[in-house]
Amino acid sequence: MTDIPSHHHIYGMIEDYVTGEQIVDTDDERYRQKMARFLVAEKGYNKTDLTPRLKIETLFSKNFVVSTIDLTISIEGKKFFVLRYGPGSMVTRERSAIAAARVLEKEYQIPFAAVTNGEDLEFVNVATGKVIGTGFASLPSKKEGLQQIKEISFSAPPSDSQRERELRILNTYDIQVCCAGDPCALPNASEG
Repeated sequence: MTDIPSHHHIYGMIEDYVTGEQIVDTDDERYRQKMARFLVAEKGYNKTDLTPRLKIETLFSKNFVVSTIDLTISIEGKKFFVLRYGPGSMVTRERSAIAAARVLEKEYQIPFAAVTNGEDLEFVNVATGKVIGTGFASLPSKKEGLQQIKEISFSAPPSDSQRERELRILNTYDIQVCCAGDPCALPNASEG
């Protein structure tokens, strides 16, 4: 494993609630684990409905960015919504969550996105970009999702030019800026 300095306080290792694998224990990860437990215990999803840490890689203007989708929630084999966590203002996270939901799947756009700072949550309609619910109660339960999935249409994937625009949005919003004010580059990366 490459030794890359971190901006997070690392407590050691923690077992991922969904997969059981050992992952780095940070304050941010603790919020992510809390969300996974909430979706299973309070909203009725199975662990198998949740996919943690899907990644979208982008390279624009010499900035290589790995955007992580904290949780992707599926119903009957189709991705139903993505959940992205980040500390601070949720409004600044909405657009990147929408972009991720639009490009994560090749066959369709994921219809909903949720953004949370661990204390509050916004649920967003990806097609319109509008917030349609606030607070953790606004997340549909699995039972509600099973009904909704019958009533909604999954939009076609974006055109190539639209896809590139959404990927550029992810690249811009998710770039990590180091303390020195420059993008965090991977050691020895040709574009870093």
